[in-house]
Amino acid sequence: MILGLWLDQPVWLMFALLAVPFLGLCAILSGLTLWRRSRPLMQACGTGIVAPYFSAVSVMLALLTGFVANDAWERQRQASRVVQSERVNARAVYDLSIATVSDMSDIRVLLAGYLDAVISDEWPAMAETGQASPQANAALGRLLQAVADPKAGAEAGAAAQSTLLDAVMNLRSARGERLALADAQGDETKWLTLLVLAALTLVALALIHLEKPCAQAMVLLLFSVAMISTLGLIALHERPFDGPMALKPDALRAARAGMEIKAP
Repeated sequence: MILGLWLDQPVWLMFALLAVPFLGLCAILSGLTLWRRSRPLMQACGTGIVAPYFSAVSVMLALLTGFVANDAWERQRQASRVVQSERVNARAVYDLSIATVSDMSDIRVLLAGYLDAVISDEWPAMAETGQASPQANAALGRLLQAVADPKAGAEAGAAAQSTLLDAVMNLRSARGERLALADAQGDETKWLTLLVLAALTLVALALIHLEKPCAQAMVLLLFSVAMISTLGLIALHERPFDGPMALKPDALRAARAGMEIKAP
């Protein structure tokens, strides 16, 4: 829930909201180091802590950050492949309908109607709610019924109808994968774990650099900027069909533009 609200914000606000806890913790740790009343406690807590302790926490943070980044970018790549697969199968249906000996202009009209429904209605609905469009569902159903009609097989031949039906089923499968990716909910626990490990790393850095407050402040600031930039960029790819890095239906729009549709 919290992750979804954060990802729904503009890019600048996403980074700002991410910067608040990091910079706030940096200010608290620096203040505790400089304040006379709290400095003895900080020194007592940091006594005996050496650099390898920081390395242990940072390694866990690096591993989890790599896992989350790979998961987000792989989802983005998979979404791009699915959209391209949907475009290829739409073109295959169109080309096969032209290659058959019978007149399949009605199938091309239904295919164009399906693509129009996806581009104009389903894509915005998918970005907002992650749900399918009833109009696209109905259009795909009509296309499938037309291709599976025994009359189409009798006129075009069983082999042509079977090939055309396979292309429509592949188109349906690609659409299902796209909708599944759009409806996938982000795992908030991995982001919470990342923030906890980052906070522990900041504390470890502060304790290791207790004797040099200026160096401590610089190290905390540099680490915070690095984490804010990294986590913010990963978050931009968390949802492939929503947000500032969302995929557009350009591939399907190009496929639709290349179809010459004449009413039967």
